[in-house]
Amino acid sequence: MEDEQILALFKEEKSREQAFRALMQKYQRSVYYTVRHYVFLHEDADDVTQNVFIKVWRYLENFRGDSSLKTWITRICINESLSFLEKKKKTLNLSDDKYTDHLLNVAAEDRHFSADHIEELLQKAIIKLPDKQRMVFTLRYYDEMPYEEMSKALNTSVGALKASYHFAMQKVEADLKAAVK
Repeated sequence: MEDEQILALFKEEKSREQAFRALMQKYQRSVYYTVRHYVFLHEDADDVTQNVFIKVWRYLENFRGDSSLKTWITRICINESLSFLEKKKKTLNLSDDKYTDHLLNVAAEDRHFSADHIEELLQKAIIKLPDKQRMVFTLRYYDEMPYEEMSKALNTSVGALKASYHFAMQKVEADLKAAVK
């Protein structure tokens, strides 16, 4: 079902649940993997994905169409993921660096974490990136999101996004080279 059809159905009270089921069916996998690239752990990604869809349900009637529905949902994914990470760091009483170490340790034991060695090295390199660079890198590398769409989702300039991606790519490459030596 196209986004326009989903939005039209959602406007009608009697078809609102049908529209939301169609929206979830269309975007659930994308939302999960977008969230997973930020929070990394399967159980956390499940929780955040659920929170994303709760927010989408709550605010979809206010969607203005300034961007695509996918971009709007991606923005919610990012905000929910960042909020989750901040809460988790506070709950565990860990600094950013200590939380990165924690993630690296837990990810190595996570049965949902990729067993492929190269993918594992890539994931570890991504975990080490600062939050903003991690966001930009995952949206560009995994989701292949155009900079213009990313600019709307992150409310920042295309130039700043390109610079963030460039620096993130350099860090990931350096980390991968160091890991395979």
